[in-house]
Amino acid sequence: MNKQTLNVAFATQKGGSGKTAITVLVASYLHYNRGCPLAVIDCDFPQYSLYEMRERDSRAILGNESLKRMAYEQMSEPGRAAYPVHKCRVEQAPDVAGELTANGDYDLLFFDLPGTVNSSGILRTIAQMDYIFAPISADKAVLESTLAFLDVLQRMMLGKETSRLKGLYVFWNQVDKREKSDLYRKYEQVIADMKLPMLRTRIPDTKRFRKEPDTKSRVVFRCTLLPPDRRMIAGSGIPELIHEILSILKLTEYEKSSSQISPSTRNC
Repeated sequence: MNKQTLNVAFATQKGGSGKTAITVLVASYLHYNRGCPLAVIDCDFPQYSLYEMRERDSRAILGNESLKRMAYEQMSEPGRAAYPVHKCRVEQAPDVAGELTANGDYDLLFFDLPGTVNSSGILRTIAQMDYIFAPISADKAVLESTLAFLDVLQRMMLGKETSRLKGLYVFWNQVDKREKSDLYRKYEQVIADMKLPMLRTRIPDTKRFRKEPDTKSRVVFRCTLLPPDRRMIAGSGIPELIHEILSILKLTEYEKSSSQISPSTRNC
């Protein structure tokens, strides 16, 4: 391909941060709604949550006539076949990525990384990322561990000759509207002092992020084989997050009209 495939990860240093759900939602929205050619590499051993999600999605859709029909119609459209999901140990991820880019025409590879920097081989793999987006929540343990992790990457890898890493970005995830706004301002000042750029989008804490396909449902939100249901995407922050990410990655050919992005979810 003419342009380099970009390696992107949503990464934190704490379990339960929602990084896997965000990876799936962004990948599925970009691929199935916007036509962006991409693949996903799950290197979060031993759970392989994202790869297991693809397996569950396949079983659920095969057992649901409504979703099966939706999947068939979608995959009949050019460029809308299911994106690949591969699993491997984190130290093997750069080699798997190399094979994918050699044999396919992808603009993006998303990586689901382990939730600890202590995993063997993770620094070698992180050095092959072009961009890392770190979801954080207003939880002291989550913030401190993730910011310490980003501080290491900032000092050791960002802009270094031995690394591809071009950008580290932070965004609020699992935002509870009942939390006091001054709590977020306090943490944002710490992040600003670290000179880490923060995205404007805030992803709300909502049960829809757990809505996977099953044998009875007619709508899905988090799915590797279908896009998020358009009735559930409003207010989720996902289109707004993708708008910012595409701008950073300079992949604006997959943008739609900015009028489709509701300003209200920027400040949820």
